[in-house]
Amino acid sequence: MKSQLPVIAPSMLKCDFGNLQREITLLETAEAQVLHWDVMDGHFVPNLSYGALLIERVRPLTKMFFDAHLMISNPEKYIDDYIAAGCNSITIHIEAVPNPNDLLQHLDKSGVLPGLAINPKTPVNVIEPFLELCGLVLVMSVEPGFGGQSFINSSLQKIKQLKKMISEDTILSVDGGIGMDTIAKTAHAGANYFVVGSAIFNQSDYSIAVSELVQKARNETASFT
Repeated sequence: MKSQLPVIAPSMLKCDFGNLQREITLLETAEAQVLHWDVMDGHFVPNLSYGALLIERVRPLTKMFFDAHLMISNPEKYIDDYIAAGCNSITIHIEAVPNPNDLLQHLDKSGVLPGLAINPKTPVNVIEPFLELCGLVLVMSVEPGFGGQSFINSSLQKIKQLKKMISEDTILSVDGGIGMDTIAKTAHAGANYFVVGSAIFNQSDYSIAVSELVQKARNETASFT
């Protein structure tokens, strides 16, 4: 995954669940490398989505990288279910687990890329002590729990701060309001992994959508470096 950056990660929250296998085939054809699974529990965030059982059933359908974003309370109770379901990376929230050391280490020992997410109102210094344990850091650029929100511009400063704090091997992800009008500025700020919902699933041709997003991110990353 790290060798393929920048990465576009389609958010399955926005897909057509009535035609899930077809959606996955279309995303494979579009050469998306990742399926991003937004898991919501109705407690940590207001909405409900899906759980480990659905992900487990989908796992045999594709060899794509499975990235689970757990927007849930008490993830320690359920983390092994998502490992067993075949997730390649699992991200938990610092707001749900104020001391995530044990969980991040458990994920790493289980062969899963450990991720830590931070909400828009949470300052960067809260996750700083745990960055060395992270393979992925996720900046929420909208309030978690709802799709289709507008990008919060103050997230750019947070991405810039984290880019200076993490190692070169750590993936820096951004999630929320990412599309053709926002991906360039997030890439310029330092993000290299982009969770995208509406900007893919609202388009008639996923291949064109993914290709244009990748190119936009790659161009900005190249110009910045």
